[in-house]
Amino acid sequence: MNEAPILKNKIYLYLTEFFSGMSVMAVELGASRLLAPYFSSSQIVWTIIIGTIMIAMALGNIYGGRSADKNPNPDRLYRRLLIAAVWIAAIPVAGKYVIMGISAVLVFSVNSGFLIWAAFAACMVIFVFPLFLLGTVTPSLVKYTVDSLDDNGKTVGTLGAANTIGSILGTFLPTFVTIPAVGTSITFLIFAGILLVLALAYFISRRAGKKAVAASLVLFLLCCALGHDNSFAFWEKDLAYEGESIYNYLQVKEDEENVILSTNVLFGVQSILKKNGSLTGMYYDYALAAPFMAGISEKENAKILILGMGTGTYASQCRRYFENADIEGVEIDEKIIALAGDYFELPEDIPVTNYDGRAFLNAVKNQYDVIMVDAYQDITIPFQMSSVEFFTLVREHLKEDGVMVVNMNMRGQREGNINQYLADTISEVFHEIYTIDVPGTTNRELFASNSPDMTEQMKADLEKAPEQLKEMMLSVHDRLEPYEPGGYLMTDDKAPVELLGMQVIDDIIMDELQYYREIYEEKGLKGLLDSM
Repeated sequence: MNEAPILKNKIYLYLTEFFSGMSVMAVELGASRLLAPYFSSSQIVWTIIIGTIMIAMALGNIYGGRSADKNPNPDRLYRRLLIAAVWIAAIPVAGKYVIMGISAVLVFSVNSGFLIWAAFAACMVIFVFPLFLLGTVTPSLVKYTVDSLDDNGKTVGTLGAANTIGSILGTFLPTFVTIPAVGTSITFLIFAGILLVLALAYFISRRAGKKAVAASLVLFLLCCALGHDNSFAFWEKDLAYEGESIYNYLQVKEDEENVILSTNVLFGVQSILKKNGSLTGMYYDYALAAPFMAGISEKENAKILILGMGTGTYASQCRRYFENADIEGVEIDEKIIALAGDYFELPEDIPVTNYDGRAFLNAVKNQYDVIMVDAYQDITIPFQMSSVEFFTLVREHLKEDGVMVVNMNMRGQREGNINQYLADTISEVFHEIYTIDVPGTTNRELFASNSPDMTEQMKADLEKAPEQLKEMMLSVHDRLEPYEPGGYLMTDDKAPVELLGMQVIDDIIMDELQYYREIYEEKGLKGLLDSM
């Protein structure tokens, strides 16, 4: 076998290690964004991603070492890089369809833990093979770079350093540069292209593998043509906006009556604008009880703070009904803040701070009449905003008769569910707690205060409310239920929000899927498709 001239330059081998390490981390971060719209971006999903990738890398290390010892032909390594590059390039083309296909199959075969099994299966099918191939790089390169036992430690150390530095860059570049700038799909294509160039350089130098090179180039270019679309919700048509930020997949849908923001394809509405200015019919309307409980209509310098502003649905409603109040919001996602002005008509005089909600409270000394906590979506509940310490911080920023309202959007039925944990935790901080379920949804609104007169104040303040709102608020008042705490508690040290959230989501999904299972059993596949 004629050795490729390029292999005589160890810098090229170190570059192979560097860019392979970079690509592994880039694919891992891309995996989280590919899965998030379907399975959330919770710690559980991250655990599945990291676990399956570590399995792939470990198996790749074992195979790569044995293969290099048995047949130390560099052609084999760089052929594997070609295959990995094409596979990664194909992820934007086929990945979302594979996820939906796996989910459809598991609908009829899994009775619990649907999200866990679906996310795990998707990771195994989509990501394990290319990362297994990349896992073979390090042991193979050791074989080609170690010249003698005298300097093998230095050589292996340099390879390890190249891999680590590449991994560091592969962590930061997708998160802060490529995904926000060009999206997840093109990020996959960029790093697939880097691997392809590495392999092409080898085969061109070697003057071999012409068929493999040509086939790889054609397939890569085909993936570039078909996979540059960043649309995760491929079944949606005529979206007003679809894009990605550092934190979220974002889509805006608009029809004759509504403008809707969704930050997760399968988990509903995060913000809504009613074009006719009416109430939303959602939990935002119920949350309007909080300003009445705080007696805002009677105050000259009333202040309302919204943690988890979204595109400003609650802020706009408060401005409409409580003109005397100063309203401000905190939103961690800068792109969502931009969408609030572009699509949701957020009043320009409502300031929004681009910051984490808890960090914001730590940074300011202001006190408010109402603080709304709306930072929980599907199972991605930030643990730092669900603990005793957080709610104590909220209480310290409320006036003496101030009210906190929390939107809990996963109403569980089993004992010890996430909402029970949250409510019990809040009970450690506030003396007066009331809850109300929002009909037709899984949302539950919780109102907390240290004022014993909060419900009486609400009824008295409603005398000044517009008739449309007054009627609804009286209904809310009559249906408020005082909360009786149990023994559940979350702290900064122990807040298992991901597992608790997963339980509720799993119950909800199983309830929904049972309906389709019954249709399938009665009417078969055609009946199931017709029902959709």
